[in-house]
Amino acid sequence: MSNRTTPKKTEIDTSKSPHVTLRSISMGDCHWTEGFWAEKTKLCEEQMVPYMGELLKGDIGHGLNNLKIAAGLKSGEFQGEYWHDADFYKWMESACYIYGRNGDEKIIQELDEIIEVIASAQEPDGYLHAYIQINDIAHFSNRKYHEMYNCGHLYTAACVHHRMTGKNNFLEVALKNADLLVKTFGPNPLHLRRFGFNQTQIMGLVELYRTVGTRSYLELAEQFINNRGESEMVHDSTTIGYPIGDMVQERVPLREETEAAGHAVLALYYYSGAADVYAETGEKALIDALDRLWENVTQKKMYVTGAIGQTHYGASPRRDMIEEGFIDEYMMPNMTAYNETCANICNAMFSHRMLGIKGESKYADIMELVLHNSMLSGISVCGKKYYYANPLRKINGARDYSKMNTESPDREPYLYCFCCPPNLVRTVAKSSLWAYSLAENGIAVNLYGGNKLSTQMLDGSELALTQETQYPWEGLVRIRIDACKKDVFEIMLRIPMWSKQNSLKINGEDAGINLVPGEFVTISRAWVAGDVIELDMPMDIKLIEGHHRIEEVRNQVAIKRGPIVYCVESPDLPKAVAITDVYLASNAELTLQKRPGFLGGTTTIHGNIYIREDLRSGMYCDVSGPNFTEHKIQFVPYYAWSNRGEAEMTVFFPVIWQGGQLNSAST
Repeated sequence: MSNRTTPKKTEIDTSKSPHVTLRSISMGDCHWTEGFWAEKTKLCEEQMVPYMGELLKGDIGHGLNNLKIAAGLKSGEFQGEYWHDADFYKWMESACYIYGRNGDEKIIQELDEIIEVIASAQEPDGYLHAYIQINDIAHFSNRKYHEMYNCGHLYTAACVHHRMTGKNNFLEVALKNADLLVKTFGPNPLHLRRFGFNQTQIMGLVELYRTVGTRSYLELAEQFINNRGESEMVHDSTTIGYPIGDMVQERVPLREETEAAGHAVLALYYYSGAADVYAETGEKALIDALDRLWENVTQKKMYVTGAIGQTHYGASPRRDMIEEGFIDEYMMPNMTAYNETCANICNAMFSHRMLGIKGESKYADIMELVLHNSMLSGISVCGKKYYYANPLRKINGARDYSKMNTESPDREPYLYCFCCPPNLVRTVAKSSLWAYSLAENGIAVNLYGGNKLSTQMLDGSELALTQETQYPWEGLVRIRIDACKKDVFEIMLRIPMWSKQNSLKINGEDAGINLVPGEFVTISRAWVAGDVIELDMPMDIKLIEGHHRIEEVRNQVAIKRGPIVYCVESPDLPKAVAITDVYLASNAELTLQKRPGFLGGTTTIHGNIYIREDLRSGMYCDVSGPNFTEHKIQFVPYYAWSNRGEAEMTVFFPVIWQGGQLNSAST
């Protein structure tokens, strides 16, 4: 630990990574000040994190209880899933980000007490896994217990705790555990080569390497990547009781893989870990594989909301049985779409890492899409109820939720499988870390929202900006330079792919720069305090079609404005009207209404729909001319659905083509 330097207060510390283009800012450099993300992070600080802490420290969530039992400080039986320790570590990570924002010492005092319990539960050789210890199960005997998954989240949370607080107590626990992994798995014994399948340990090991400089952690992370796809596809003693093959990313070696397959969370954690390894090693075969997989995920297997993982149960493209994951390209069901909240967040995590490596705007587009839609849909507007799955259509009575262990007809105040809620909350808590990146001689603006930035550029010079905007409800962004160096440097502004007609002014005059949707525009000049950049991205209301191979949405459209996808809920329909009877005209005139007090503060879209009223019976029937009645309703942001009681909902609508083309009204 003699290699440790002053920690950079960030989630992933790429400050010394040799193969990245954009590097992380520190927590506290950027503060959301007004608007959407300021409101969400305030809610996170005041409701999401405290409420979740009450759950996980108490008898409902039992995360702390399990660790106390393992430490001999409490009697009882383990409660929750095998991997429940990791859920608790993610909550601790969230609390660390909040401390990084507000400096509340009570948070650190509470975490110190918890860390003391965790350290007491840890065995002398470094082993730590409450379920295994409480039930006296042989260590690393069966991968179904998710020991590596727990390790990975332990390492990440401990690194974040060290960086935010400067303290070593949690980091010492993580290092002791990681040394055990190096000792056990480093020699790469044959019987353990298929063990680490839920790949959070790769990200965690790389982060420990970045924190303390121990090379064996990075080498072990790379070894976990190398082992996938290299073993025979038969059960061995470590795989009994859990699926094999594509489900756990072991059918094909990563460097040869061409298509996202299997469990979506396992896949995207794996890709994210591989991206972390590439940032340190620069191996071309690794980044080539990640490029292929990112394209496959985002262009052939991703929903309009940024969600991924099309099915709860199904078969991979190579016909291995899988759960919670990817199926064939362009096979995109709406009502049965699984879209686990964790998977959606992992999609953004992977893109965030690729953004750092490649420095390309398209990755931040995916981050934005997920953050504003399929991530936030996993939590209620009050911050205390959750969804595990995020379908694009819900029809009352169409599914038997009693047979589904993670899907529910309405939001729940606690989920027995609790992996998604703390993953979501930690992402909201660290959202300001994703807003900007440090370029070689400048700053990249990745996400828009009212904020203040005060940071050090890579050459050590000070940079302070103020961003004023009502984004994502309005597309006008003003950035004022508050302090900067005298020399020329660059400001990179992301031009979202959805934004087609933009304007850019500097100090009130047209910048004369070509703005390309889906790319960064780079402004290089000698800036001075008081300079103002004005980027205007008009937010037209757009009707979105799916790819022609997506049969499930053929002749249907979704509504999108800026980064926000909209839906219709049954509370906004006439009484007794089914969501399946709602049609939308291709030339519908749609208007906006700002509603500060509605669903946590939103902008809703209003317009006419057509409701089909002719009766249909049987599985198939003839059509002699459907009867429609016209009604004016409101469309709400998809992320805010299911906050007014159990409801039907749809993102895609069958379209009535009028005028022979797809039209919508401009705002």
